[in-house]
Amino acid sequence: MSKSTDIRILDADYDFEVHHYRTPLKFGGVPTDHCILFNVRLRVQTRDGKVAEGTGSMPLGNVWAFPPRYAPFEQSLAAMKRLSDLAVSATRGCTLCAHPLEFSEVLEPEFLRIADELSRDMQLDSPMPKLCTVVTTSPIDAAIHDAFGKANGINSYNGLSEAFVSADLSHFLNDRFTGKYLDRYTSRVPKPTMPLYHLVGALDALTDADIPDRLNDRLPETLPEWIIADGLTHLKIKLNGDDLGWDVARVLAIDKIVAETQAKRGVHTWHYSADFNETCKDVAYLLEFLNRIRETEEQAFHRLAYIEQPTDRDLKAHPENRMHKAAELKPVVIDESLTDFETFLLAREQGYSGVALKACKGQSQALLMGAAAAEYGMFLAVQDLTCPGASFLHSAGLAARIPGVTAIEGNARQFCPSANDGWRDRFPSIFNITDGTVGTHVLTAPGLGH
Repeated sequence: MSKSTDIRILDADYDFEVHHYRTPLKFGGVPTDHCILFNVRLRVQTRDGKVAEGTGSMPLGNVWAFPPRYAPFEQSLAAMKRLSDLAVSATRGCTLCAHPLEFSEVLEPEFLRIADELSRDMQLDSPMPKLCTVVTTSPIDAAIHDAFGKANGINSYNGLSEAFVSADLSHFLNDRFTGKYLDRYTSRVPKPTMPLYHLVGALDALTDADIPDRLNDRLPETLPEWIIADGLTHLKIKLNGDDLGWDVARVLAIDKIVAETQAKRGVHTWHYSADFNETCKDVAYLLEFLNRIRETEEQAFHRLAYIEQPTDRDLKAHPENRMHKAAELKPVVIDESLTDFETFLLAREQGYSGVALKACKGQSQALLMGAAAAEYGMFLAVQDLTCPGASFLHSAGLAARIPGVTAIEGNARQFCPSANDGWRDRFPSIFNITDGTVGTHVLTAPGLGH
């Protein structure tokens, strides 16, 4: 059934922004020193004639979405930029008039088809993975949701009920969701504040002894300096996954430094997450890591809130990596593997107990996977892709609107703060962190909230 609030696309265009990192960020064993933002603008019209423009922005993030083990850095980046152009053209030519969820259902298969053709035409070392396609095209999906809300004069999170969507969630997921809509799994107002997860990268300095030459750019450079400046209580620790001794020692060193710093601040409670970026060879590595942490420093073990994607993203190729035993110790969160409801169900079967939602996989998918995780009683987190500016506002809005998400990761302020220039003045509670929290209460405007 059509709705008067349905939109059709009148026009679409885009641009790229390049931002260099302040310090290198090691991801999955690969250091990166810059990001490229893909910015999309759409003009839409509702069935009853209202016109509005929506925007979406996201880093291309090829080191994460299309890693060097699949294709060289420059090749994967070139493919994502070419896909960006072709996907915008396909969106511009889309004649659908519908809700954003239905646009996603129609456009994603087309984007995947384009990516397959592009992989052949460019003779890529490996075909573009589905994750790469959804990351590349996520600003388009964001712009559609943003434009939908603005055209209808509502926040987009308030346009997810039966009054706006023609089909219930069983159409997008399975029969368990018959008669249910996304308004059941999202909030009508954002959480007022959310703790910020600060990234401690594998290359990041913990103390002065780790800094041969200071940047002296008026920003913190050691872990204690960051904790004190931003009032941090949540830390995400990047680990290598191929050196157990180093990984254990890294967590224990961080815990010691944090404990000393928090004692000076009079803070008694803080939390960690551990991210292996799928580098552990097997679950036995993760279990031994957790056991060693617990045996050596029990408080550090208790402060670990959850583990992100410890083993290879290809769940079908590695059915032996079952997470049940690890999940008895800590929530184990699917991240790189999660590209659709099929992989969500497979992850549950293999013992994953949590889901990492990412705005960079598309607003529609994030909402659907958030609903699935809530329905199946799974742990929920919202993760970052070093998102600055509008892309971080999008991610923060997502975290603030999904019940069960207790904190949000945001590290662009560490690695490419210049990309937040201009945004700090417009959204100081989001970008100026002083008490360890992000002031998400401001994300209530029509569209995606900003």
